This record gives sequence, structure tokens and C-alpha cells, in this order.
Amino acid sequence: MGVFVYLPLILPLTALPVARLAEQHLHPRTAARLLTAVAAILAVCSTVCLGLLVVVGTAQLPGNPLPDSWSDPEVRAAVPYDEIAGKASIGALALVLLTCAYTMYRQFCYRARAHRVLAGLGAASEVAVLPDDQPYAYALPGTASGGTHGRILVSTGMLAALTDTERHALLAHERAHLAGRHHRLLLAVRLAGCANPLLRPLHRVVGYCTERWADEEAAHATGDRRATARAVGKAALVSRKRGGAAFPGLAAFAEPGPVPRRVAALLGPLPPAGGWPPALTSVGAAALVAAAGTAASTLSALTATVGLYVVLEAATFG
Repeated sequence: MGVFVYLPLILPLTALPVARLAEQHLHPRTAARLLTAVAAILAVCSTVCLGLLVVVGTAQLPGNPLPDSWSDPEVRAAVPYDEIAGKASIGALALVLLTCAYTMYRQFCYRARAHRVLAGLGAASEVAVLPDDQPYAYALPGTASGGTHGRILVSTGMLAALTDTERHALLAHERAHLAGRHHRLLLAVRLAGCANPLLRPLHRVVGYCTERWADEEAAHATGDRRATARAVGKAALVSRKRGGAAFPGLAAFAEPGPVPRRVAALLGPLPPAGGWPPALTSVGAAALVAAAGTAASTLSALTATVGLYVVLEAATFG
């Protein structure tokens, strides 16, 4: 195995170049899906790497339940700097599991709070209008266990600030979030950032891409890109004047962030809807680097897993 066992911990750096360029040049739907897949694969490889190091680290601890043969020098020699890396990986993997569990719990709490608010309204329509002067709008995912479908939450304060055409754009934007299941993409990237901190910048990029994706769907539904741009800009301006989000953890229609970039993109030409970018462009080169890094990370994790399994099997039965 050698140093290959450590590669999945640092290869997420290869995803950063494509993340920078994908949000600028690819269609937001393509960029969001591509970056989410890259983040998920690299996070799994990184976690597998930590798991392998934990096996080596715990085998040396007294009273561990693992076979004594797993702490033989031949096993430890399969991992460079086994004493330091093995023991450090125990705390690192525990931290990864705790942060992932906390992220899932916090997400559940945010969604449960929003569903409790909806339960008090007693309405079953797709759009739930909340009597609140604070302007906000959310796409609330449903709950599979309770059979609850996704719904759109919008306050009377937000509706009052927009024209009829802009309201149409707002609702189309939130429907696009639900139809594209953007909450799953964002949660996957957030969990990937918990598994490896080098992947955390991808959450911001994927969040921007999902908003741009919904913007384009709204512009297509309304047939007016300028009206959609006005709705995004006006909602952002009103939201910042009157306060923050009412339901933290859910993507707001115009939450603080790169709103000027979204407006500028809507006022520009429609982005190409093609898939993989040409290799002879800067975006294509960055995508190839990220793809090569992902493949190398997956291969190194697989090689390390098979190699350690062979070593442990030889130590156990040899």
C-alpha cells in the first residue's frame, strides 16, 4: 500500500479548480450534479482511508477486540508512520461520524420546525402562505416517513413586495427546487465537507449552482428572464432591509450571497445545456483534472483496502 493509503485525504484538492470554473461556464444543472458526484466520491474514499488507518491504529491498543496478529510488525509496515497516523485517525474518524450525525440532526430539526408551522395552517395546497410581514420564501422538502409532500412556504410580506409576474417567477423558482430535489444535493455536499474539510468549499458552489438552476427554470416558466432577474433582486433587497431568514437551514429565495451574479446571469444569454465541456477549454481542462483526481482517489482507496485485507488475512491465517 505505502503512501497510496494517504492519497484520498488530500486528493479532494483536485476538485477545487473545476468548482471554480464550473459555476461560471457550465449550465448550473450540469455543474450542480457534477460537483455533487465528485464530492460524494471523494468523501467516501477519504472515509475509507480513515477506516483503514483506524484498523492499524486500534490493533496496537491494549485490550482491543481485534486479533493479536493484526498488530504484528508486518501489518504496521504496510502503512507509513503507522503509530502517529493510526492513533490520530481514531479521533479523526470519530469526529467525522459525530459531525455527520449532528448535521443530519440539525437538518431534521429545521425541517420538522417548518412542518410544525405548516401543520398549524391546516391547508393542503402546494403553496402555503404564512401571515408574516418578514419577507421570505422556501421550498420545503416532504418527509418520506410521514408521507408529506414537498410544499412552498412564502410569507405575505414577500408576496406584497412583488408584482404578479414576479410572484410567478418566485413560485416557479421554488417548484424547481422541489422538482430537482436540490435539498439532497446540498445535504450530500454538506456531509462530504464533514468527511473531509477540503471539500467544504464545494457546498457554497453547489448552493449557488442550485439557485442558478432554479432561476433558469423560473425564467423558462415565465418566458421573461428580465422579470425573473427583477424578482430575485427585489426579493434580496427587501429581505436585507427587514431581517434574516425565518427558517435557517432551508434555502431562501433571496438569501444573502451572490445575488448580483444571479441577476447578471439572468440578464445575460442562456447558458449552454450541454454536458461535458470541450477538453481544449479551461473548463474542460479543470474538469479533466478533477476527474483524474477522483479516479486516482478511488483507485488508491480500493488498492489500500485490498492490500490491507490481504495483509490482515495473511497475518491471521499465516
